[in-house]
Amino acid sequence: IVIVESVRLGARWAEDGPQPGYFPFYLGVIICLSSVVNAIRGLLLRGPHNRAFVEVGQFKLVLSVLIPSAVFVAAVGWLGIYVSAIVYIGIFMRWLGKYPWWKLIAVAFGVSITFYLIFELWFKVPLPKGPIEAWLGLD
Repeated sequence: IVIVESVRLGARWAEDGPQPGYFPFYLGVIICLSSVVNAIRGLLLRGPHNRAFVEVGQFKLVLSVLIPSAVFVAAVGWLGIYVSAIVYIGIFMRWLGKYPWWKLIAVAFGVSITFYLIFELWFKVPLPKGPIEAWLGLD
């Protein structure tokens, strides 16, 4: 998708420098080629080098981060990035870090407020907002 969209945007060198898709196009090509090389190398492994990449316990640890991250990404479209970030940071701090509630609330809200100040007010880059931001008049 990155390569296709980069070509659509322009992936060449123009008179005034690189077009918008120039760098993403070449990064996408490098990632795709690297993936093919790794897949081939993995299929050609024989003997003692052909063992499990990850054990069950390790895989559970990866999933304990991957699944909440995927839920966070899905929630951004529904709740907005600020509310989703508060919930995401709070869950991770409490569940994995065992932090006290006061630290969890301070950090989770502090990060979202800082992101709002930086992106929305200083850089003037609107980030996805949900119903709570609309209710607060922040949209």
